[in-house]
Amino acid sequence: MNKGGLMADEEKRYSRQILGKTVVTKSGKRFGEVGNVLFETKTGELIHIILRNPTSYAEGLELEKDQKGNYMIPYSAVIAIGDFVVVSEEEIL
Repeated sequence: MNKGGLMADEEKRYSRQILGKTVVTKSGKRFGEVGNVLFETKTGELIHIILRNPTSYAEGLELEKDQKGNYMIPYSAVIAIGDFVVVSEEEIL
């Protein structure tokens, strides 16, 4: 197995661990939960978090949406992952 394949497998396993976690900003504002993760199939790079049960706060922002109308947060905005997925509001707005 090449190194790239291993990376993709690790990313997939990692993405499963964050499913269902609450997405919050550094200041504690809630966006909703991680419903799914979009990633580049060739590289395994995580691109977007798809929100499930978005809060009214998230709905009030002009977040990008997928084809099904689900709100998306760019994965590049993620600062930390623990009990919550913490995102940088500055990266999103």
